[in-house]
Amino acid sequence: MPRSAGRLTPSDYQALATFRHTLRGFVAFSEREAIRAGLMPQQHQALLAIKAMSASGAPSVGDLAKQLMIRPHSAAELVGRLVRMGLVERLRDANDRRRVRVVLLPLAEQKLAQLSSAHLRELGAIRPLMDELFGRFDIHRDTI
Repeated sequence: MPRSAGRLTPSDYQALATFRHTLRGFVAFSEREAIRAGLMPQQHQALLAIKAMSASGAPSVGDLAKQLMIRPHSAAELVGRLVRMGLVERLRDANDRRRVRVVLLPLAEQKLAQLSSAHLRELGAIRPLMDELFGRFDIHRDTI
């Protein structure tokens, strides 16, 4: 149950504002890096999702839509753009020919590795602040 508005302190508001600002800064960093790598931010997000979901097999376009929180037809269009860019390949599911699976091609793997390294470095840079903020939020756990 959230804290009541009357019990929030100026420090609570400051911590929440700093947290949101830091998250937005990370997202802005991510978008700039994607563009520098020749990708739109949503394309980068799609490649990352495909890579993450591939640990248990090639994801379907529907799986990608769910992960990106977009409609299936939007995911299909996004995959189409990635195919034209030479970043992914569509494969028919061996068990269900109606289902289309998506796999990363070497160029996508290369771009994703470079972007992910940059993102991990950036996360390392902001981690001390995030740790401090999470610590401030933990202080309030007993009053929530």
